[in-house]
Amino acid sequence: MKQPRRILGALLAAAVVVSGAVAVGAASQVPAAAAGGTGTGYLHTSGNKIVDSGGTTVRLTGINWFGMETDNKTFHGLWSSRTWRQQLDQMAQLGYNTLRVPFSNDALKSDAKATGINDFTNPDLVGLSPLQILDKVIGYAGEKGMRVILDRHRPTSAGQTALWYTAGVPETTWINDWKTLAARYAGNTTVIGADLHNEPHAEGTNPAATGSCWGCGDTARDWRLAAERAGNAILGVQPNWLIFVEGVSCPSGGLSNVWDNDPTNDEDCGWWGGNLSKAGQFPVRLSVANRLVYSPHEYATSVYNQPWFSAPNYPANMPAIWDNYWGYLYKQNTAPIMMGEFGTTLANPVDKVWLENLMAYTGTGVNGMSFTYWSWNPNSGDTGGIVGDDWTTVNQAKQSILQPYLIPPSGGGSTTTTTTTTTTTPGGGTGACRSAWKLDNSWQGGFQGSLTVTNTATSAANPWKVVFTLPAGATVASGWNGTFTQSETTVTVTAPTYSPSLAAGASVALGFTANGTSGSPSAVTLNAAACTT
Repeated sequence: MKQPRRILGALLAAAVVVSGAVAVGAASQVPAAAAGGTGTGYLHTSGNKIVDSGGTTVRLTGINWFGMETDNKTFHGLWSSRTWRQQLDQMAQLGYNTLRVPFSNDALKSDAKATGINDFTNPDLVGLSPLQILDKVIGYAGEKGMRVILDRHRPTSAGQTALWYTAGVPETTWINDWKTLAARYAGNTTVIGADLHNEPHAEGTNPAATGSCWGCGDTARDWRLAAERAGNAILGVQPNWLIFVEGVSCPSGGLSNVWDNDPTNDEDCGWWGGNLSKAGQFPVRLSVANRLVYSPHEYATSVYNQPWFSAPNYPANMPAIWDNYWGYLYKQNTAPIMMGEFGTTLANPVDKVWLENLMAYTGTGVNGMSFTYWSWNPNSGDTGGIVGDDWTTVNQAKQSILQPYLIPPSGGGSTTTTTTTTTTTPGGGTGACRSAWKLDNSWQGGFQGSLTVTNTATSAANPWKVVFTLPAGATVASGWNGTFTQSETTVTVTAPTYSPSLAAGASVALGFTANGTSGSPSAVTLNAAACTT
């Protein structure tokens, strides 16, 4: 579960657990050749842009999949009825081109054990170490054209810390573990960089500050100086990585004394990791040019009801707040911004307004600010996830707000669960297709599987529509990679409006869960053309 954040000394209680999943939304892979994508080769920066090895601007529009920082020491949801590959398939199909992976130093130990794995669904992960599982996830993400950012989330699985080190995990361990990871993935262009430490923040009441400061000059507390030490050590091993540096909460590293009745001494504090207001004056200096990306965090009322959410001019006041904390770095062309975390349960209507305005603030297209949404997981107590408790059903209310800003991964090979679509020829041609059924799981009274339909025609299907028949008594409970409707035994799956076309030779994996006795779909058609098996 995501740790609650503190601002201005307020202790945030754990928020409500994610509510039930919403109705299935249309989850389909956007064309792989979308402008920008994730680029080719290693990435670097140019002003406020992230660019690939050929100088093409890249916008990272990603998702957080957490768990490796917890006692499980590996990705959450591996206990569900879905394979780990299906999880990544769906992320890519929804348009998330980057995966941010939180971890703790505990997961990197030689004797670390990964737990919480469904040995029926994910038998290929049983007995592997946390790092071996990470290797597999990175490998498959790379096949799909996704990029991976590693996030040192916590020193131990016990929880987040105000400073980047503890008595048990000193700075030397923090840096050496980063160097080990940099060496492990050297030459693998899927892994693009290091988010050095998650959410440095204030601790102690001023003037007795004990938390992370920015620009204070105290080597034991100045996060800016620590980021330079770690970033340069990493670049000494892997000079091609991007170095993602989060902000602090209060630049002094301490909480304001709100009881002294002297507002002139009260500091401007923000979210944990979200305050980069001093980075312009005290920039992070790295030994390799064009590698620095600032990575603030930003949240809504489901995490904490900040005073600006109740301002009379809300939400018109928000752009100036974002400008102050981190947006100025982008607008002044100082460095790229990659929001490493932002999210909400959307339980409060104020939060929907917040998310819509925040996304608009980041800008559209490849020139907008990069981001990785928190989170894929439904078990984040203060935000919930993109998928529901079944680790399958898409929260369409969230996805619909994010969708216009997502740039899907470019490239990547096809897999049994890759989503693409086939159609008849324009003007009503007959078309052609092939179908393949894979039963992924079954249980008393239900089953899960994927029907992969391949367009074997010479032209695209636009828009595509797949129709098939289920065995008597079977009813679709949830589905993804299209919009499912059912009449008696006939199931119709239509393409989403944001990705209506299925190219010639492309495939779409229509995954679904169903109630009833498992059986193969029959009479499969693509735009009225009968499919062969």
